[in-house]
Amino acid sequence: MKKQKFPLAEVYTIIGSGPAALISSSLNGKPNVMTIAWTTMLDFNPPVIGCCIGDQNYTYQIVKKTGEFAINIPTADLVKKVYACGQVSGRKTDKFKKIGLTPVPASKIKAPLVDECFINLECKVIDDSLADKYNLFIVKVVAAWQSRGIKNPKTIHHVSGKKFILGGKFISA
Repeated sequence: MKKQKFPLAEVYTIIGSGPAALISSSLNGKPNVMTIAWTTMLDFNPPVIGCCIGDQNYTYQIVKKTGEFAINIPTADLVKKVYACGQVSGRKTDKFKKIGLTPVPASKIKAPLVDECFINLECKVIDDSLADKYNLFIVKVVAAWQSRGIKNPKTIHHVSGKKFILGGKFISA
C-alpha cells in the first residue's frame, strides 16, 4: 500500500483514547462542567484513569485546588450539549444552567455528577506530578454509577471541532 505523509498536527484526530466525556467539578460550592476527549485506562482494579485537562481551562485550576472531579459519559443524543460545554468557560458562566444539564450530588466527592449521562465516575487525583508539564492527571475512581435500562449505549468520540465518531456497535473477532 502506497503511503503519504500525515500531518503531525493532526495525529490527535486518530489517537483519541476514550469516549468524549464531561468533567464536572466544583469550587466553593459553584459547580462547573467541561468537555474532555483525552482519557485512558491505566489500571483496572481499582480503576485508575489518566485525564488530560488543558492548563488554560478553568477546570484545570479547580482540579489542582480540589483534587477531585467526576467523569460523566454521555450518549450520542447529548452531542450538541457536549460540544457546547467545550465552547464557553465556566469561570463566569454557570454552564449547567446555560447548556441545560442537571448537577446531582455525588457520594464520595464534592463535585456534582451530570444526571443526563449514562455513566458517572467519581474520581480523586492520586498523582498530578505530570499536570504542570503535560496537563495529565492520574485519578482513582472511588465510586461508579450507571443509568438503568441503557443497553449498548452509543457513545461519541471527539475527532476535532464539531466532528465526532459514533461508537456503540459491538463486533467479535
